Amino acid sequence: MTIQSGAVALGSQRKRMWSRFQRHRMAMISGALLLGLALLAVAAPGLEILLGVDGGRVDLYQRFQLPSLAHPLGTDELGRDLLVRLAYGGQVSLSVALVAAAFSAVLGTLVGLPAGYFGGRFDDILMRFTDGVISLPLLPLLIVLVAVDLEKLGVPADIAQSPNAGLYRIIFIIALFGWTTVARLVRAETLALKTRGFVRAAHAMGANEATVIFRHILPNVVSPTIVATTLSVGNIILLESVLSFLGMGIQPPMASWGNMLTNAQDLMWSAPQLAVWPGLFIFFTVISFNFLGDGLQDALDPRALN
Repeated sequence: MTIQSGAVALGSQRKRMWSRFQRHRMAMISGALLLGLALLAVAAPGLEILLGVDGGRVDLYQRFQLPSLAHPLGTDELGRDLLVRLAYGGQVSLSVALVAAAFSAVLGTLVGLPAGYFGGRFDDILMRFTDGVISLPLLPLLIVLVAVDLEKLGVPADIAQSPNAGLYRIIFIIALFGWTTVARLVRAETLALKTRGFVRAAHAMGANEATVIFRHILPNVVSPTIVATTLSVGNIILLESVLSFLGMGIQPPMASWGNMLTNAQDLMWSAPQLAVWPGLFIFFTVISFNFLGDGLQDALDPRALN
């Protein structure tokens, strides 16, 4: 096969994948919705300039304002613009979910790939460790770890007390315990791939273990890993929201959709919009990532005929 024919085949394969993805109507709608939410989060500083407001400025004279041109979704209990706060909250919630999911995917691949390829006792050790992590009660464990004082662990005070310390800690803790699903998936795919003809041919041609793993097996486990990672993003958003709702996650004045719900729980009857909007953002984001994952699973399925 020439380079030109290989490029044509690759282009044709990508077109078929895109065609299969387009047939998944809910995945297309979800992708557009997630793109809109991401653009809103990125545009938060520009939104402040456009509306002429400061998202973090407290103005008690502007408390509980109804929607208007100056405040499209009204203001919260401290007089801050609700739309701007939602945009900044999206930066935090989406960043936590995407970064933690990416780290989890990397860790899961680093565990599952060698476990499936080398097998034997090495596989037993890694998988029993994985099973041990899965058996841990995740939410209580996360609450305990989030409550640990970083300064007592030797972290410098200026870092432990920085506004972003809670953000980094949440990402680290979720990634530390969120890799198990990807590890088991990658291991299963690797077990199936290592007996395939192209892998045996690579061995017969004298390829070493590293070449076989990284050139022949790893590219073939990327697609299911992407699907699993996409599906895990919604769960991570829910987990971060639960921790923030319990007061153990992202701490004010930094906004996240979870802690916006926390602040609104005592105002459900007097100002329900303060809970409705972040709740809707969480709901639509989680369900959109789930539909997007379903669409990617259909599009990247190697068994699909067209």
